[in-house]
Amino acid sequence: MALDKTFDPAAIEAKWYSHWETNGLFRPERPDAVPYTIVNPPPNVTGSLHIGHALDNTLQDVVIRYERLRGKDALWVVGTDHAGIATQMVVERQMEARQDKRTNYSREAFVDKVWEWKHESGGTITGQLRRLGCSMDWSREQFTMDPHFTRAVVKVFVDLYNKGLIYRDKRLVNWDPKLKTAISDLEVETREIKGGFWHFKYPLADGVKRDDGLDYIEVATTRPETMLADMCVAVNADDPRYASVIGKEIVQPLTGRRFRIVADEHADPELGSGAVKITPGHDFNDFEVGKRAGIKPADMLNMFDAEALVVQTADGLIPGKYLGLDRFVVRDMIVADMKAAGMLIPHVTKDKDGEPVEAEAEPRTIQTPFGDRGGVVIEPWLTDQWYVNAAELSKAPLEAVRSGAIEIVPKSWEKTFFNWMENIQPWCVSRQLWWGHRIPAWFADDGEIYVAETEEEAQALAGNKTLTRDEDVLDTWFSSALWPFATLGWPENTTLVQRHYPNDLLISGFDILFFWDARMMMMGQAMTGQNPWPRLYLHGLVRAPDGQKMSKSKGNVVDPLGLIDQYGADALRFFMAAMESQGRDIKMDERRVEGYRNFATKLWNAARFCESNGIAVSQAIAAPKATSAVNKWIIGEVVECLAELNQAMADLRFDAAANAIYHFVWDQFCDWYIELIKGNFDEETKAVAGWVLDQILVMLHPFMPFVTEELWGALGDRSSYPLITAAWPDPQASVDAEAKAEVDWLIALIGNLRTAKNELGIAPGTKLEAYLPEPSAQTRGVIERNPGAIERIARLSAVRFEAAPAGAAMQIGAGDASLIVPLEGVIDIASEKARLAKALEVSQKEAKSLEGRLNNPSFVEKAKPEAVEKARADHAMHAAEAERLSAALARLG
Repeated sequence: MALDKTFDPAAIEAKWYSHWETNGLFRPERPDAVPYTIVNPPPNVTGSLHIGHALDNTLQDVVIRYERLRGKDALWVVGTDHAGIATQMVVERQMEARQDKRTNYSREAFVDKVWEWKHESGGTITGQLRRLGCSMDWSREQFTMDPHFTRAVVKVFVDLYNKGLIYRDKRLVNWDPKLKTAISDLEVETREIKGGFWHFKYPLADGVKRDDGLDYIEVATTRPETMLADMCVAVNADDPRYASVIGKEIVQPLTGRRFRIVADEHADPELGSGAVKITPGHDFNDFEVGKRAGIKPADMLNMFDAEALVVQTADGLIPGKYLGLDRFVVRDMIVADMKAAGMLIPHVTKDKDGEPVEAEAEPRTIQTPFGDRGGVVIEPWLTDQWYVNAAELSKAPLEAVRSGAIEIVPKSWEKTFFNWMENIQPWCVSRQLWWGHRIPAWFADDGEIYVAETEEEAQALAGNKTLTRDEDVLDTWFSSALWPFATLGWPENTTLVQRHYPNDLLISGFDILFFWDARMMMMGQAMTGQNPWPRLYLHGLVRAPDGQKMSKSKGNVVDPLGLIDQYGADALRFFMAAMESQGRDIKMDERRVEGYRNFATKLWNAARFCESNGIAVSQAIAAPKATSAVNKWIIGEVVECLAELNQAMADLRFDAAANAIYHFVWDQFCDWYIELIKGNFDEETKAVAGWVLDQILVMLHPFMPFVTEELWGALGDRSSYPLITAAWPDPQASVDAEAKAEVDWLIALIGNLRTAKNELGIAPGTKLEAYLPEPSAQTRGVIERNPGAIERIARLSAVRFEAAPAGAAMQIGAGDASLIVPLEGVIDIASEKARLAKALEVSQKEAKSLEGRLNNPSFVEKAKPEAVEKARADHAMHAAEAERLSAALARLG
């Protein structure tokens, strides 16, 4: 079958992906092979492919295709996460659009509607992963709400509870008043909001005065509304202003509540007044201060309901006019009421004339937490929730990383891992939702809690007590933490569990190191006694071209599907791999993606050239016998590229692996080998060229699966031997040093001569003569054995082994030789020298000017980063141009 003249990615991508999946080629039957396993970070079932997914899954696919080609029983587990909050929100929004709402249904009926949505619309991202070329085992696609997975989740919860590692506690959580659920730290995004810093007087009780005669403590807050639940004021024990009143009481002006002044290191004498109002039920720092002051969580006051409306506290001291109102409405009311009571200390500034100006609050830019789903300000809220003893579970992962049983790549992330794990807090795993894994706990009227895998087992534990099941569901990170083993059928000891757990590698974004990766380590050790994998690779983020983080609000988000439509999946994949440099962030560069599309086109055209010249593909693993230097050389180049590629994959250096195959294909094979063999298609050369092209297709396949599979099938009858399951190269050959030296000499001669012609404005096709008096025996041999290549490619009509005639000439270096090429009659030497000298002067002047600017600290520190970056790039360009022009002048010297 003759290859089409034009390379069309879209046509071949749809054809080959369907073929691979339909024929089960992503998981060929290899029961006797060495197993190799990775799992994909399960994307949300509500999700669509974004550029981060494209990077993450490209790297995984490169690995799994590589290991599959190496003959492994390669399994890439694929699936989606039920994404409790996100999915429930999607379904509720659809209901709202129909003037319907969740509360019109029973819990069971609503969950049925979510399942309907999942079956109809929940597969968007899995289709998009197919477009990227991901060779996942779709025959075993997993979902975190599948029955077998739910059984695993329930068993883990019950087992950890029975071991005392899961418990119920009253603590502060991140509460989303819109969604009315606790959310994780990952679901909180901090925004800078313009707000105020209010200063108030808190009167001392019983006529007590400070040593300075004041009868009040000055406190400041950005959240005046929380004063309705204040329970103490903290000062520093070393602050002399308050030493005499520590232990004395305050009377809160609006509620009349009396509470103590306590000494606590949280109060900084250098910050504000040095005194801090403490609301332990509504601030994470205050919660800890309250506990140190002896206030039990059960006694901490709660002044908000689930929608952040003010409710009465346990002591009944909140004035009725605030009850039932929104927190921010109450904030304004409290400021007004404190001002009316003479308890507001105004913020004083000066106007342009130096006159004092009073304001109610000091303007502040405040780091404010928002829910990433609900979009409203998060409220620290004191509730009863379920917690995992993460400190205990973290011990085994910490030891695994310290001992090297788990290798984190790049190693620089270890410090961050240790810092977080050694200071880990209890993990809140309960969520106030209907969609998710319902917590297997039942409450009796007497307050006892019974945890069991089924209601029948719980009832057996409770006897004749009436039980009510917990309404909450588990955090989705809890279930996804079981992904490496629950997807294989655990808790059953299945064949898959035996062969594929532990997994071999996890590839993940660094941003979920703690929320997913570390928790998989915890659960893997806790439930199986084994680490989930021996290696964890953390990649960086894909950023906008200017280095900024991509976000919809900035309008700089890049759609990977749009790039695939324009340049093909292979080009996008190669860009991702080539730019991934051990965890460093990637700057999006569409021109590079286009460049890799051109790379695929170059390979396509090289294959067409081979096809048109009767070069047949080879089924052989070992390299053919070769006698000519150029054929020995290209076989050696395959050997070196393969070694470089294998080492890079072992080290997880995706950029090095991609660059090794890129330069071999583009430079050695397409630019040089094909050029050197033109006009010399003997049987040996045809055999070698066909074999090398086969090795290229196999080595390139993990990065560019579509174009390589198309060429593999089109260049020979291999319908029963697809590339995806072919054998990884094993040339059974070595580098021939003599042949390598000979071809490298020719390449240097041709390259240097082309450069010189370009520098001096000589047309590329101009034929010249060269002189080489007293050549070494080796150099003379190379020239005498390759007259055709020297004349056809170097465009030298002759190389004479004698002294050059007098007159202007240029020198061309190649190996140990320096060839003299006469220029008399070829160019106007004087005018060419003048042109080069003038251009050199301009480049040197520009380079010097830019160097002066870059050496000026004021410019580097104060200019915009993009301006500094441009100045550096321009300086490098002019410096290189000056060097090139100097070399050109030297040639004419």
